Amino acid sequence: MRKLIESTFMTIDGVISSPEKWSAPYWDDAYAGYASELLYGADALLLGRETYEGFAEVWPLMESSQGEYAVRMNALPKYVASRTLKETTWNATLIEGDVAEAVTRLKQEPGQNILKYGTGELDRTLLEHKLVDEFHFWIMPVVAGEGQRLFEGVDLTHLDFVRSTPLKSGVQVQVYKPKA
Repeated sequence: MRKLIESTFMTIDGVISSPEKWSAPYWDDAYAGYASELLYGADALLLGRETYEGFAEVWPLMESSQGEYAVRMNALPKYVASRTLKETTWNATLIEGDVAEAVTRLKQEPGQNILKYGTGELDRTLLEHKLVDEFHFWIMPVVAGEGQRLFEGVDLTHLDFVRSTPLKSGVQVQVYKPKA
């Protein structure tokens, strides 16, 4: 069975909104290496509408600057959970009907991991149905002060620590899995 892995950027104070404003100074070779391991360990992406729309706008333009990473990002099949989106582009399939059932089916298919970027409304459904197998929280050494917080509105959820990977830039990637 495939694992669903969530990869999320956040500040030390738990803010996840507008990572384009605070995460870039910490992108170095170690960051690129860890991100590549996650991306190349997956053969599909799961995205909510907002993350999908943002990615679909920029990633097709990045192959010249980001090389093989962008080629891989653009080539992977994407599954998009949305109640409002009516059609997709960028090698994506809109999940219709019950998202939890669709993700359960995807996880049962043969293949590599399914990688989910972004944190938002979709997470409530995934957590409620115990569908996320690992969380990779990229904690950036910056305080945002305000913005959307990680898992706002999610019920109490206990996690087990798996490992921590410190990067030279000061980023700590904390890996957790749902408590059994």
